[in-house]
Amino acid sequence: MATRTADVPTEAGGHEAKAVGSVAEGTQGTQGTDGPGTGPAVAAGSVIPGAGPARPGERATVRLRDTGPDEPPRYAPEWLELREPADAAARSHDLLDPLRIRLANLPGKAGLVIHDLGCGTGSMGRWLASRLDGAQHWVLHDRDPYLLHFAAVASPRSAADGSRVSVETRRGDVARLTADGLAGASLVTASALLDVLTREELETLADACTGAGCPALLTLSVAGRVELSPSDPMDAEITEAFNAHQRRDGLLGPDAVDAACEAFSERGATVRVNPSPWRLGPGEAELTAQWLRGWVGAAVEERPELAARAERYLHDRLAACEAGDLHVTVHHSDLLAMSRPTGGAS
Repeated sequence: MATRTADVPTEAGGHEAKAVGSVAEGTQGTQGTDGPGTGPAVAAGSVIPGAGPARPGERATVRLRDTGPDEPPRYAPEWLELREPADAAARSHDLLDPLRIRLANLPGKAGLVIHDLGCGTGSMGRWLASRLDGAQHWVLHDRDPYLLHFAAVASPRSAADGSRVSVETRRGDVARLTADGLAGASLVTASALLDVLTREELETLADACTGAGCPALLTLSVAGRVELSPSDPMDAEITEAFNAHQRRDGLLGPDAVDAACEAFSERGATVRVNPSPWRLGPGEAELTAQWLRGWVGAAVEERPELAARAERYLHDRLAACEAGDLHVTVHHSDLLAMSRPTGGAS
């Protein structure tokens, strides 16, 4: 967000937590999620603002509920830039062929109009525009004007076949998205958005996309599964607590993809889902460390009794990460929902 804001973010991939105890003291909001007071890469100030998953009821780059006009941004561009290569490597290429076929059969020759929800710094456009032929006009949606500016400035200029790519920005409330608001859209995209939606918000999104008759490519929704190598007895415990944290306040969390399949299918769309895991090794140590702090911090917020053991766990994991000995797979899913066309396209 997307845009989870969604990642959330959002391009966040989950929710950020202010953990209790020393695992993540005083680190919420624009300050990120810190680690224990000693050990590698855990000193104060070492955390990128907004890194990690977002706490319940908050949105990162997607404004889904009315909030104060002066509410600070949840994610720093540095965090979104840090995760962009991992996102690009994870997104499912297998969903592109059916999408290209659908877009090639659109009536008219005016080019594609693509709405990117919770665009953040615009990573979806930079990944997708160069993989689609034809002129493209991207409509970038986000609640943060600075991120919108960043996304517009850093947007791609040409499509796969060299055709022109143009952009415009819109700041607004995605929860109020309607079919009329998507009139003329060829495609709706989002990254890390579904898992930070409630069921009602998801149904609003599905109503808008299917009502407009446009496909939706919704990538990088968390799947609730994490694999770390070497393994540790606490891995499953932290994962379970984190997943429970994601479901707070009625958010869908790791249930989002199943809920989205149901919502879009009920509205007549054909839905395909492919895995899109982050695979993090020594070359992604900085991203892994930032992610670890948010992941463990959220688990501790959900289960405060884990704090002491989780601090030791995080310290050891960060040490292994710094040494190049840690490999992490964070499972996500990409979803392509093909709504029934409303304008006569096949």
